[in-house]
Amino acid sequence: MSFEIQELPDVIRVIILLNLSKGAPVRKSTLKSRIDKVCVGYACVDVGELEKALSEMVSEKLIIDNGGAVKLTDQGLKLGKEWQSLLLKKDPILEIVAGLVDGSVTSIVVILSAFLAALTTKTAIFAAFLTLSAVAITNFSSFLLGGITEDLADIMTLQNLMNYSLSDIPDKKERDKSLLLVSKLFVLLDKQIHRTNLYAAIICGTTTFLAGSIPIVTYILLESPLNIILSFIMVAVIAGVFLVRYRSKKTRVNWKITLIETLAIVIISTIASLILGGVA
Repeated sequence: MSFEIQELPDVIRVIILLNLSKGAPVRKSTLKSRIDKVCVGYACVDVGELEKALSEMVSEKLIIDNGGAVKLTDQGLKLGKEWQSLLLKKDPILEIVAGLVDGSVTSIVVILSAFLAALTTKTAIFAAFLTLSAVAITNFSSFLLGGITEDLADIMTLQNLMNYSLSDIPDKKERDKSLLLVSKLFVLLDKQIHRTNLYAAIICGTTTFLAGSIPIVTYILLESPLNIILSFIMVAVIAGVFLVRYRSKKTRVNWKITLIETLAIVIISTIASLILGGVA
């Protein structure tokens, strides 16, 4: 199946992929009802058009048709997840990366500040909690508000591109039906984007707090010099293993290049934070 949306069956197939992306079999009658809900009262897709789209997807080996129910194949599941990622931004790549980086940098800054300033345990705990909470809340609000704004702008651009492709359909009835279906689909997507960005913001804020709190808790609980050694080892594990491995897997870039990039960003960010904080 092509990502190009040029005909009514293409729009129907995208909706089918989104509805079957969980992998469980769905009855055709249920699938038809879900498409009708997208239309919100308009009879924009009949049974014949649905069957035509399903038969095309069977021939492309995207779904398995068991008569009364349909299910995505492995290839269909993969394509469905790609459409989910494109339309709903469901793969939290940026959120996790930002959370791990910010949490690691914050923990390094807090630990070095507490060590160089010889802070008491009580003061160190207060400073760590305050700093980590501030960074986590900032990340949460940034990803919630900025993410919604950016994703809605992207979705509007994608809808305009689809409308442009569908406007070339010669048959006016099919063209109007296709444009209506796309319009109603994106109304639902707009609502889901707000929910998805809320989850993304929670993921980023939580990842930031956890990535920063683990090394800091280690530093506070243990005695010197073991505390600072183990806490930096944990930072190295979080930034050098989890972050590098995750980035390398998602970007499909060699882990050595990803490691160099990650270390450079963490080191520069840490030095800049220490200088601005008047510690270095």
